[in-house]
Amino acid sequence: MAANFAENTPALSLEIRARQLVEGFITGLHKSPYHGFSVEFAEHRLYNEGQSTRHIDWKVFARTDRLYTKQYEEETNLRCLIALDSSSSMFYPRPTLAKFRFSVYAASALAYLLQQQRDAVGLCLFSDKIEEYTPIKSSSSHLQKLFNLLELRLGQTEGGKQTRVAQVLHEVAEKTHKRSLVILFSDMFDGGEDTAELFKALQHLKHNKHEVLLFHVSDHPTELSFDFDERPYEFIDLETHERLRLQPGEIRERYEQQLAAFHRELEMKCHQLKVDFISANAQTPYQQVLQAYLIKRSKMR
Repeated sequence: MAANFAENTPALSLEIRARQLVEGFITGLHKSPYHGFSVEFAEHRLYNEGQSTRHIDWKVFARTDRLYTKQYEEETNLRCLIALDSSSSMFYPRPTLAKFRFSVYAASALAYLLQQQRDAVGLCLFSDKIEEYTPIKSSSSHLQKLFNLLELRLGQTEGGKQTRVAQVLHEVAEKTHKRSLVILFSDMFDGGEDTAELFKALQHLKHNKHEVLLFHVSDHPTELSFDFDERPYEFIDLETHERLRLQPGEIRERYEQQLAAFHRELEMKCHQLKVDFISANAQTPYQQVLQAYLIKRSKMR
């Protein structure tokens, strides 16, 4: 599916859109090769001497006078929290909301794929604070709740909401008690916090035994290459509403150098911390997100 999939099909719900994105990408979702003991029953097996009696089905024993144990399919191979930056800088470019829309649709597809794989998924929406933080579950009703939250948030794109990624990630590290995969969608424009604090927050997640997959979302043509026509523009900060009038050519070289330095530092630090870093262009297809997740998933088995 191309990145403009959503714009061409505005009537589709997030659930339908997510299913189509996933089905267009992969066929035959995996079945867990592991067996745990969850609420979903799979089959009976004859009891072998020496096994724990904990899972003997006594009702079957009463009917058959034979000992069987309940065998289950593992319901939560993986626990995953999708953390999505919903600060105002993510609503750029304003006419299309490309960065936020890309992140919402990619997060929806991932949530659908996780649930279909019998993995447990939760959602964290944040700006300068955590706005929504759901439990991590694997049920269909929970998945629908996540779709509803994302759909609602997509319709609430007011400006002036600042970013505190480092502060939020410290909270996420503490609130997410069991070892989980944390998938982060953010432009990492952290107002008021230096990069050292950001790296400390990522390190906090790793220290608490979480795996981290970071999608650094940006509009590559304009945000990375500063690709604007040579004419006067008024640039407006979506978080602070600060305005600046200038010719793009006056600052392009300096802008590109500083931004490239930030990206190199972020990618290098992620590599040092063993955080998977993906530079995600909001103008490209969603396949890169699903592919990066599957690669990460395969590493964690």
